[in-house]
Amino acid sequence: MKNEKWFPIIEALLFTVGDEKATLEQISVALELSLQETKECMEEFQTFYAQSERGMSVLEIAGGYQLATRKEYSEYIKRLISVPTHQSLSQAALETLAIIAYRQPITRLEVEDIRGVKTDRALQTLVAKALVKEVGRAEGAGRAILYGTTDDFLAHFGFKTLEELPPLPEEFYEEEVEKEADLFFEKMNE
Repeated sequence: MKNEKWFPIIEALLFTVGDEKATLEQISVALELSLQETKECMEEFQTFYAQSERGMSVLEIAGGYQLATRKEYSEYIKRLISVPTHQSLSQAALETLAIIAYRQPITRLEVEDIRGVKTDRALQTLVAKALVKEVGRAEGAGRAILYGTTDDFLAHFGFKTLEELPPLPEEFYEEEVEKEADLFFEKMNE
């Protein structure tokens, strides 16, 4: 195989395009080879992959190439996919998420005003888990980022729309605010 030196690069290119396909022309440009040289490389690369003990194969589909898992490993892949992933959220993240869900769109500072503590880390976690996203910018100085929930949030909690969120108990909220205000005034009087 005279083109074996290109195999790791071709593999990286095909891995990078993922579910998309890389055309012969795209690979040719990336390798800085002629179309004929690239075609020969790809034929050798496909043969190499077909004869190797790898979990992947190289498919030529619709005028392009892509990496795909081998059919003989489909049972293992199905088992992996069917294993539920447990993604627990911290108490801070849950509180932040609840505030955003009920008050969206909302800025980080507004969330912090409600919680009374910093929410940077909790907000980063929620964005990383795709439960919260940037939905715009607030008017005024600084144009703070506005956050809102995502479709993944709805799916994760089994809601079709935000209107399905359970209502906040107003009596409980008012009582808690009164208790906090009483504690605040007691401490000030001491």
